[in-house]
Amino acid sequence: MKSVRMAGNGAIQIVEVPEPSPGPNDVVVQTAASALCGSELRAYRGAGQERGNSGHEAAGTVLAVGPGVTRVRPGQRVGISAVFGCGECVYCARGQYTWCARKGFQGSMHAEKFLSHERACHVLPEDVSWDAGVLLSGDGFGVPYHSSTKIAAADIRTVAVFGAGPIGLGSILLQSWLGRKVLAIDVVPYRLELAKKLGASHAVQADAGDVVDAVLKWTQGVGVDAAIEAAGRPATAKQCFRVVRPGGHVVFNGEQPAVELSPSEDFIRRDITASGAWYYHFSEFGAMLALARQGLRIEELVTHRFPLGEAEKAFHLFSSGQTGKVILRGLV
Repeated sequence: MKSVRMAGNGAIQIVEVPEPSPGPNDVVVQTAASALCGSELRAYRGAGQERGNSGHEAAGTVLAVGPGVTRVRPGQRVGISAVFGCGECVYCARGQYTWCARKGFQGSMHAEKFLSHERACHVLPEDVSWDAGVLLSGDGFGVPYHSSTKIAAADIRTVAVFGAGPIGLGSILLQSWLGRKVLAIDVVPYRLELAKKLGASHAVQADAGDVVDAVLKWTQGVGVDAAIEAAGRPATAKQCFRVVRPGGHVVFNGEQPAVELSPSEDFIRRDITASGAWYYHFSEFGAMLALARQGLRIEELVTHRFPLGEAEKAFHLFSSGQTGKVILRGLV
């Protein structure tokens, strides 16, 4: 079967690999759609991968199951979580796989077929499209939703989102749908325009002036109620603390190196709360599905679709920043 190979230095190859064979608790999925994630750009631009590929957001149809599988059966439509738990700890009992000390991670989903653990499978109702299924079961919408649970207080009315990549755009879509005024901050004009189409009240070109000053002017000097760091940069992390009001909230999405912060100035004297939000809890899928059925336009996060055989073109465009979420169709 055909699969994407991350050759490194911006090169993508379509290669022949063995058909997947399910072991205990394994599920073979025929890919209907897989999505590109910003975290994949490190391998794409860098050294690549010797085996498999970095794809970790996908949906498709169950083809076969291994011994012991009870959660899904052949023929079912499924969306796949990249993270699955041990199934035995207190966190797994709550569907909080990301907190499981023995959690597993699975990838290589940019392929005609792939293997998944059965505990990573969400059964997709027939009224959920493949594109929506990928976003709901992966981090494309999972991270924005999980982040929203950290800032659910009713007094949060203004939100600044630093970084309008796919994750930041998801938060812009969700936070504006929740009735909040959202300010988008990025260096790419295309993504700022897309942010406004998805509901941002205002957009700031980060490299065209003082970002902190722009945010404070937007709030008449008060500061935003919450700031979401989705750019993965120490500079923007520090800016988040400077733009939130006293008693405000900062949510970290973007992976990044150490950032120097002052417990006194950044937290204590202004009563600031900071939270991390990595991936999403498996148990949150039902709530995300409910939002989609209530009218949240999740599929509007997808701006480009390519057949699997055009993966190199898809990654090149995605790397340029001139897209929202990008989908690969399972057929070459």
